[in-house]
Amino acid sequence: MRTDVLGVGFDDLTMDEAVTLAEKHLSGRQAVYVVTPNPEIVQMCRKDGAVKDAVSNAAFVLPDGIGIIYGARILGRPLKGRVPGTDFAEKLMEQMAQTGKSVFLFGAKPGVADMAAQNLKIKYPGLLIAGTANGYFKDDSLIVEAINAANPDFLIVGLSVPKQELWMASHRGRLNVGLMGGFGGSIDIFAGTVERAPLGWQKANLEWLFRLLKEPKRIKRQIKLPLFIFAVLGQRIRGK
Repeated sequence: MRTDVLGVGFDDLTMDEAVTLAEKHLSGRQAVYVVTPNPEIVQMCRKDGAVKDAVSNAAFVLPDGIGIIYGARILGRPLKGRVPGTDFAEKLMEQMAQTGKSVFLFGAKPGVADMAAQNLKIKYPGLLIAGTANGYFKDDSLIVEAINAANPDFLIVGLSVPKQELWMASHRGRLNVGLMGGFGGSIDIFAGTVERAPLGWQKANLEWLFRLLKEPKRIKRQIKLPLFIFAVLGQRIRGK
């Protein structure tokens, strides 16, 4: 049973547990998908039924933002901890490299996925890069054909939120992959075009602040965190 946080159910898994379960799906060829909601996505789910359905129908719903962990704790339903999408994808690829499994990178600006592929091949020599495609496309069918022709075990979808969640939910029936995951800007991070917060910031759960300092325009998105916490407190007060 999933842990409910403002109507979105989260799987209570550690990083290692999530990766172990994901590995079992890689060879299943059932195109199941993983989502990693943060408070911003939860707020979207509360307003948009299509987004909520896309999130709810995922094989794994992993808590990405520290706000989700705080929210679950406030509601008396503590989760084991954060499972950030980028870290999850990298940990899974590290395991995949040991068995020669393949990944397809779909998303980001033209050329970025290719840069990410080169970096990942160097970092994980046994990992197979099945293919890449940027996130600037007009014809879904061409993307689906390219992915199916590459026949990857793992498909990383790095589009904007909630575009990536909706895309995976609507196309999974047409895709021949083992597992998909919507991980936002992870391809940019793998490519090195976006700087990840230093490890100390990550451990202090201040990655959101680091990103805000680097990109002040993110304030419009970050303001949703206090709104999320207020909504959680309201639910706690109402006893629901």
